[in-house]
Amino acid sequence: MLGSPQQLGPMETAMAKAYWVATYRSISDPDALAAYAKLAGPAIQAAGGKFLARGNAAKAYESGILQRVVIIEFDSVDSATKAHDSAGYQEALKALGKGADRDLRIVDGV
Repeated sequence: MLGSPQQLGPMETAMAKAYWVATYRSISDPDALAAYAKLAGPAIQAAGGKFLARGNAAKAYESGILQRVVIIEFDSVDSATKAHDSAGYQEALKALGKGADRDLRIVDGV
């Protein structure tokens, strides 16, 4: 059922997943991005994140650009937020520094 938790039975419901979506406008320092990825991947996976897509966009429409996109599934917005705020991920962000201009959003699944 779209827009609400799926009914599983009389006593349980499934909560909607959450998705971390990072879109890159530009990458100015590929080495910094590689250092970030080396730290970020394990930190995100340790927090329960599952990578669904990562790489350059195959197509771009409207105001989109053919640049890197990363989509990660989490059990909830709370778990995605905790992943972002974790010490391991914050260390990864320091490694990235100003090596990329990007937009990161966490959204509820349907």
